Amino acid sequence: MRKLYNTINRDVLIEKMRKSEEHRITISFYKYCKILNPDFFRNYLFEKLDDLGTLGRIYLAFEGINAQISIPDKNLDAFKQLINEIEFLKGIRLNYAIEDDGKSFFKLIIKHRKKIVADGIEDPAFDATQCGVHLDAAAFNELCNHPDTVIVDMRNHYESEIGHFENAITPDVVTFRESLPIIAEQLKAQQDKNILMYCTGGIRCEKASAYMKYKGYKNVFQLNGGIIEYARQVQSQNLENKFLGKNFVFDERLGERITDTVISHCHQCGTVCDHHINCKNDQCHILFIQCPECAIKYEACCSKRCADFIKLDAITQEQIKPTLEFNGSKFSKGRYKALGKDEALNLSE
Repeated sequence: MRKLYNTINRDVLIEKMRKSEEHRITISFYKYCKILNPDFFRNYLFEKLDDLGTLGRIYLAFEGINAQISIPDKNLDAFKQLINEIEFLKGIRLNYAIEDDGKSFFKLIIKHRKKIVADGIEDPAFDATQCGVHLDAAAFNELCNHPDTVIVDMRNHYESEIGHFENAITPDVVTFRESLPIIAEQLKAQQDKNILMYCTGGIRCEKASAYMKYKGYKNVFQLNGGIIEYARQVQSQNLENKFLGKNFVFDERLGERITDTVISHCHQCGTVCDHHINCKNDQCHILFIQCPECAIKYEACCSKRCADFIKLDAITQEQIKPTLEFNGSKFSKGRYKALGKDEALNLSE
């Protein structure tokens, strides 16, 4: 019987991906729709996509599909044909990565989840398909300039930290479900204004704009295709680019540049920088911003403690790791900001 899950070691797959010279295209897509049997569809999709050499991450739920994948260039037409043979995906918009070296994913994961975007909404009366008005890049820019418009970033703080639209409200949140009630409450006094929402590729705004309408907001708009499609239309149509900095992406790249503006700083020394990295110490693995100089100083780690730890032999690491607390266990995603703190590993602890 064919295996419908990856069984190869993660490190082996990462090394294979990094050494591969195969040209691949990074694509994302989503759709809110009713999938009656996500488990059956999951196994069917895994088999078909695996045959095409697909890598990436796909979430399925009764409410729809959310996919971020990479496809070998030679199999792109076959992939499009496969998608168009699935009735509820026929003609779906595909978001192509802006900066793409083809090394965005190293394995194929397809999971059945309760929701394709966790939102914390339990009311069965809420309908994610009752979303706001979709705007292309030109219409988005025009509405941005309107004095009665409030621009809202529906991403997490570590995403907006390295890039966002001019004058946007950027909630200090770690999860999407956390942001929904905060935004709805924060904008109560501006209910009559144009609420203009955006996110990476559109999937969170689809649900967020529907949530705002569910909460009684009338003039709700969303950027169709998110930042990814906006950047593509700005370039192809020679429009004004109102985005500042980088677009955070949830794959091995961790970001793609939209404009040359750098709006964030290294979390270790404070210098201007917008390069995200996960701490090299797998016991920590916290996401943070690190400049090239600090990458050398801390050996791609978030602290001297982590840099010291990864130099130890495996036996010593296993012996002392239960006694140590790393930044990854103390801080939530992207919250760590060392700014000069240089904590060393104390083996006498």
